[in-house]
Amino acid sequence: MSLTNYRLAAATLALATALVGVAGAGTAMASTAAAATAAPGDETAALFPVDFVNLSTRALPASGKSHTFVVSYRNDSSVDQVVAPQILVESPDAGPFLAPADIQVERRNADGSREAVPVASQTGTLFTDLVSVQRTLRPGETLTERYRVSVITPGAVGTVQPRVALYG
Repeated sequence: MSLTNYRLAAATLALATALVGVAGAGTAMASTAAAATAAPGDETAALFPVDFVNLSTRALPASGKSHTFVVSYRNDSSVDQVVAPQILVESPDAGPFLAPADIQVERRNADGSREAVPVASQTGTLFTDLVSVQRTLRPGETLTERYRVSVITPGAVGTVQPRVALYG
């Protein structure tokens, strides 16, 4: 397993562990997180992605510059699909590792305004939250989100990897 894949696996495992801890912290949290599930009574289905659709990657822009891009996924199945867009920004294998303060991620709202998206870090990979952006796509519906990633720290280097998490 390459260091890149190892870091992504470690970040996913850490996120899943954190989500289980948060869900176990109280019945109210567990029932809130489970609200997006398609199957009544299956409270873990919305907590853990079963697959990811990786979209085109690109190099992190230079300091003071931005990349804008679209994260899009169409539900081509005949059943509802719970999905969540996610932005990963991966550090170079040899470092230095990026910190959340090195970049800014924004999502464009329907009215054209931009909203800051919080970024977390695990083993050199920066990532956006999955749980807060889950939504259910009906058959034939398309998820389309517009993002902008800006580099704040001079010399920050990495790869922007947008993807869509799919839930069972």
